[in-house]
Amino acid sequence: MPLRLGTTAAGLVTGYVADTLFGDPRRGHPVALFGSAAARLERVLWADSKPRGAVYAGLCAFGPVGLGVALQTATRRSPFARFCLTAVCTWVVLGGRGLAAEGAEMARLLEAGDVPSARTRLSHLCARDATTLDSAELTRAATESIAENTSDAVVAPLFWGAVAGMPGLLGYRALNTLDAMVGYRSPRYRNFGWAAARADDVVNLVPSRAGAALTALCAPAAGGRGRSAWRMWRRDGGRHPSPNAGQVEAAFAGALDIRLGGTNSYGGEVESRSRLGEGRDPEPVDLRRAVRLSRLVGLAALVAAAAAAAATAAAATAAPATPWGASPVQSIGAPSGQGAVRRSVDNSASARPAVDKVR
Repeated sequence: MPLRLGTTAAGLVTGYVADTLFGDPRRGHPVALFGSAAARLERVLWADSKPRGAVYAGLCAFGPVGLGVALQTATRRSPFARFCLTAVCTWVVLGGRGLAAEGAEMARLLEAGDVPSARTRLSHLCARDATTLDSAELTRAATESIAENTSDAVVAPLFWGAVAGMPGLLGYRALNTLDAMVGYRSPRYRNFGWAAARADDVVNLVPSRAGAALTALCAPAAGGRGRSAWRMWRRDGGRHPSPNAGQVEAAFAGALDIRLGGTNSYGGEVESRSRLGEGRDPEPVDLRRAVRLSRLVGLAALVAAAAAAAATAAAATAAPATPWGASPVQSIGAPSGQGAVRRSVDNSASARPAVDKVR
């Protein structure tokens, strides 16, 4: 990768490649460790109270964001160290390979007619009750989760990495993990998890819509329909209970010419959702198509994120020195003597967070 692209852009690309080649670390995944720590803190702080839940969410998010700020600060005079740490952080927070692998495995089980195994496997993708789901409903649930998590596990981390470097990467993943743990509208978490769920909604407002737009852009390359993806996104994106999940799900439905949405059950609570799209019900072959589309959207998001980070680094390098002197160099291998300024700056406790839930 050309060094002139800057530390953040190079780190995002390298981390994405690492996730594509190696997937999640098999042992000691930092997201799983964070989830375990958050679960222990929940046992101490839990109360049926929104203020207590807000304190809990703030404390849990403070650690990862603070770590990101510390790493960003410590490497301000060492571009290569910042590049390496940004790459590691990106690899840790992305989930593209794992998402694609789970989608492909679900498709294989459904194509083989192994419904009992597919019901068990669905828990790797979402938190939906699967005990009574037939093949068609399992296919729909998996396809919806592939669409939603394309934004949550790929587009959004890259977006926040481009915007805020390591604090953005780690902070986003912390909030998304908390939402997956306590962001349910269940009796236990309706109040306590409210702050975590709302914070996750806020940080996904822009990435989810960017993901929907990229879905429409990438649909033809995946054998889908770009115009239909755009039309279904604009028409149906707001019909989902979540302000964000429906954006990408509607775009996927249009791109694949299928229909998503319907009746879902979470923790014994049944919810009827509006239909997204106007095609037929999804089949296992459509789940494989959704995986291909997800990969292309992730790649497009990487290109956009790297370009944005590189442009920010270039603008910072070209900016004049401040009255306090030039800030540390922000691009790898900047010419000697050139002044530059630094830019300001599946999930449950397991490595495979379940994120499809009712907000």
